[in-house]
Amino acid sequence: MSAHGLDRRTFLVRCAAGIAGFCVADLLPRPALAEDIFDFEQQKGEAGLSDVRAAYWDALGDGRITCKLCPRECRVADQERGACGVRINEGGVYKTLVHSYVCAVHVDPVEKKPFFHVVPGALAYSIATAGCNMQCRFCQNWEISQFRPEQVPNVQASPARIVAAARESGCHLIAYTYSEPVIFYEYMRDIADAGNAADVKSIVISNGYIQEKPLRELLPHLFAVKIDLKGFTEEYYREVCDGELKPVLRSLEILKEEGTWFEIVVLVIPTLNDDEASMRGLCEWVAEHLGPDVPVHFTRFHPSYRLENIPSTPVPTLERIHGYAREVGLHFAYIGNVPGHPAESTYCPGCGKALVRRMAYTIIENSIKDGRCPNCGRTIPGLWS
Repeated sequence: MSAHGLDRRTFLVRCAAGIAGFCVADLLPRPALAEDIFDFEQQKGEAGLSDVRAAYWDALGDGRITCKLCPRECRVADQERGACGVRINEGGVYKTLVHSYVCAVHVDPVEKKPFFHVVPGALAYSIATAGCNMQCRFCQNWEISQFRPEQVPNVQASPARIVAAARESGCHLIAYTYSEPVIFYEYMRDIADAGNAADVKSIVISNGYIQEKPLRELLPHLFAVKIDLKGFTEEYYREVCDGELKPVLRSLEILKEEGTWFEIVVLVIPTLNDDEASMRGLCEWVAEHLGPDVPVHFTRFHPSYRLENIPSTPVPTLERIHGYAREVGLHFAYIGNVPGHPAESTYCPGCGKALVRRMAYTIIENSIKDGRCPNCGRTIPGLWS
């Protein structure tokens, strides 16, 4: 029992919905907290489960189905679920259990996601459902991502209600984050459509572990995408994330092909993915396949979940890898989770002027004018308004 009289599992369940709520955003002025508008603490209770038909699956003819949403292609028998835990075969029909059921809601600065080239200083109404299609050993939000929807508190909220809550919170962005948006694909798509009709844009924070067809069909609904490129070897993806690297690289290529704005985050973990060969290889691949203008954030790891035995990433390690990115010609390489570091800020690749100065999630200065450097006139790629 804990000091508050709760057993461990009850404590985790009650924490799940709010785990993402602790952030620098709490120090920033804003019209209202998402939880206040949404009455999250008052409404949450035992999980409700939706009965919405899932997209992207094939019937196998014997009551089983094959999921075609993510690269796992789970074969699922009647009354069983896919690896994500939120999609179920009911009598030969695949359904999503989490449509219109959120387990985490918060207002965050867009820089927290992180997006550095998407409307600096904007607030994003951020939501998640339970579940994930990977099992990363370093997951910061494992209390929701590694649980099934009936194991965490939920609030029922239609797409229209989410959009209304975002507007009431003063947000013109809705972020799908904290867990993995791919596994609540249908809910995300429906919210994005409702949001676009109300001038509220959708941004996605994803592991990129999705098949080509659903990704291409989703992108026209979205404003921007951030992909976690977790490492650059298949061994790392297999042993640390229970996934594959190749499909994630293909997702990044598709984002480039479709013209969707995207940024990349690499969580640098000492001894696991910080070696020179893989980090140089990652930088070179991005430069060659995606181009020099894709923002890449090299982020500091702190011990969490199943990797509490590994120390935080030394800042010199991040600076070394940032140097590789600059050497191969990446124009917008950043160092994350090191508040006050010069590499948090955006500089013009032409004249070197500091354009957007940041301190953690706070914008200190933004001198970009109409998408250009005010000093030399160079276009700075991004979504600046």
